[in-house]
Amino acid sequence: MCGRYVTVSSIQAVEQRFNVQAPTPWTANTNVSHGDQAPVVASDKPGEVQMMQFGFTPGWAKKQYYMINARAEGDRNAVNDPSYTGAMGILDKPMFRKAIRSQRCLVVADAFIEGPEREKLSKPFVIYPRDGQRPFALAGIWDEWCDPASGERLRSFAVLTTVSNALTQAVGHHRAPVILDPDREREWLNPDTPLGDVTAMLRTWDAKRFNAYPISPNIRDPRRNGSALLQPVGQRVWPEFTHELHETLEVFGMGESQSRSRRAAEASDTTRGGGPMAEEPRGMTWGHQGSLFD
Repeated sequence: MCGRYVTVSSIQAVEQRFNVQAPTPWTANTNVSHGDQAPVVASDKPGEVQMMQFGFTPGWAKKQYYMINARAEGDRNAVNDPSYTGAMGILDKPMFRKAIRSQRCLVVADAFIEGPEREKLSKPFVIYPRDGQRPFALAGIWDEWCDPASGERLRSFAVLTTVSNALTQAVGHHRAPVILDPDREREWLNPDTPLGDVTAMLRTWDAKRFNAYPISPNIRDPRRNGSALLQPVGQRVWPEFTHELHETLEVFGMGESQSRSRRAAEASDTTRGGGPMAEEPRGMTWGHQGSLFD
């Protein structure tokens, strides 16, 4: 399961990274949770960023479902065997079979949060790219649903998950989100991409490209947001050197100055109700301790 993730790159960085325009601004979010509006690049408008709700509801549903994840294997691989290489059963799932064929999206992310299978977010880890190449794209599917009571139309998405790899296993988790190779992102968005090519993208990624460190269980509260949520409380899974972090692992907020970045890095975490992180995005850098927001 991938139920929480991080989106802190500037709008300009997202536009440049995905070669898109962003007509609707958004703010940095260190704790994207179900029900949140978050930036995606979808198949119907591949040249722009859209804001959609995290939590998928199929267009035919009579009520909202808030499905945050969709298993690539569907009902297959029930034991979550990491060596599974069989068919991708998502093609047969009524909930997802239309979207996986023609309504795919890139979920903009800078990192994601996982915890052990049993303890879940009581022992969370933040997982991030070691080479500093952010933002990256989680594989998503989307749909548009009309509330039968109000007539309101809602666009929503889910993140696809696949078998675990060495890194997610190291933090005790039995699944991993699908992370798309940048060279194949446009194929993922194209509704005409052959299904065989689509399912080939649902395999797990190279664990050594990413790293992880433990963070506070305060991340469990979806109302919380801010830099303190991502401060490390232990060692990284793979050893890294400080100079690598300073030179390559740098995250910028939504166009903030360096002086404001330093002030933001000193701020304590706040809830979404009215603190500075809920209202105003911050720019921050990776520091000696390896946090997203040192």
